[in-house]
Amino acid sequence: MNIVNLIKIAFKALSNNKMRGLLTMLGIIIGVASVITMIAIGQGATQGIQSQISEMGSNLIFIQPGGDSFGGVRQSSASMESLKYADYDRISKETRYLTAVSPVVSSSGQLIYGSNNKPGTITGVNQDHFEINRFRIDEGDMFTEQDIQSAAKVCVIGQTVIDELFPDGENPVGKIIRFQKIPFVVVGTLKPKGFNSMGMDQDDVILAPYTTIQKRVLAITHLHSINATVVREEYTDAAISEIAAILRENHRLREEDADDFTIRSMQELSNMMTSVTGLLTLLLASVAGISLLVGGIGIMNIMYVSVTERTREIGLRMSIGARGMDIMAQFLIESIMISITGGAIGVLSGTGIATAINSIANFPASVQGWSVALSFAVCTVTGIFFGWYPAKKAANLDPIEAIRYE
Repeated sequence: MNIVNLIKIAFKALSNNKMRGLLTMLGIIIGVASVITMIAIGQGATQGIQSQISEMGSNLIFIQPGGDSFGGVRQSSASMESLKYADYDRISKETRYLTAVSPVVSSSGQLIYGSNNKPGTITGVNQDHFEINRFRIDEGDMFTEQDIQSAAKVCVIGQTVIDELFPDGENPVGKIIRFQKIPFVVVGTLKPKGFNSMGMDQDDVILAPYTTIQKRVLAITHLHSINATVVREEYTDAAISEIAAILRENHRLREEDADDFTIRSMQELSNMMTSVTGLLTLLLASVAGISLLVGGIGIMNIMYVSVTERTREIGLRMSIGARGMDIMAQFLIESIMISITGGAIGVLSGTGIATAINSIANFPASVQGWSVALSFAVCTVTGIFFGWYPAKKAANLDPIEAIRYE
C-alpha cells in the first residue's frame, strides 16, 4: 500500500472522530504555544537588557575601593579611603585606552526648595561624567572647570528632581535649592532618560562639582569611586590591566599584596545578565515542555483506544493482504498528523500570544525562528515516539483473532 493511500486512510479515520482528535491535539497545542511564548519572553528580556546596557554604554569601567580587614574584622568597601585624587589624575593622564574619566563622591540627604522637599543623593563629578553616562543638557549649562577649581555651590538636576521640587512648572535654572542646609544654584537641567534595565530612575540625579561635595558637604579628601569609558569595548581588558598597574604602583602594593581596589566593567554586567536570563529562559521552556510530554501521553492513550476500537478493521485489512508494516505505518501517520497539526496551531497561538504581550503589555517578547523549528521537530518526534507502540501493537495482531474481536 503506497504512502498516499495510507495518508488518505489516516485522514478519514481522524475525520470520523473530529472532537476526539481536537482534544488530543489540545495538549500539543498548549505545549507548543507555551514553549514558543516562554522562549519569546526570555529572549525579549535578554535583548531588552542588552539594549539598555548598550544605551548606558557597554564600554564603562567602574573603579572602587576594595574591602580590607582590620583586627580580624572585614571592612566594607564603602568605608575604605584608598582612592585619592592622585589616582584619578594619573589614570586620566597616563592611560591609553580611556576617552573619559571622572572622580565620583556622593552624599544622601534632603533636598528642599520652598515648601517642597524630597530625599535624594547629590553626586560630585567632573564634566567627563556627562559623556560617560550619556547625560545631555536640556536647559542652562553644565558647571565649568572654574566651578570645580573653586568648589562652587552649583548643580545640574534631572527631570524627576524637577517634577518633585518644581511641580508648578517653574523653570529651575537660576533657582537655589538646599541640600543639608547648603544652598546650590541650579545652572542646568538634564534631558530625561527614564528607567534603566535594573529599574533605576536615571532622572533622579543631582550633579555637582566633586570638589564641592568633598569640601563643603562631606569634608573628605578621598574619592568614593572613579568612572571611565574605554575607546572601544574590545579594549576593556587592556584598560583594566593598565588601570590596575597604575593603582598598585600608586598605592605602593608589593607583588604579594592583594589589590585594595576593585575594577568592574559593564561588559561583566552584560555577560552576567545574559547568563541569568538565559537560565531563566531555559527553565521556563523546560516547564512549558512538560505540556508537550503530557500531550504526547494523550496521543498514546488515544491511539491505544483507536487500535482497540478498530481491531476488526485491522483484521479485515490484514486478511485481504495488508502487511504488518502497512498497519503500523497507518497508525503512525495518524499519530504524526495529530501532533503536526496541533504543532502548527500551537505555533500560530504562541506567536499570537507573544505579539499580544509585545503590543499590549509593552514587553519586548521576541519570537525566535529556531524555537518554531524546534517545536515542529519535537512535534514530529512526539508523534512517532508516542504513536509507535500502539502502531506496533496493531501490526502484531493476529488477523483471525482480530476479525473475531467484538
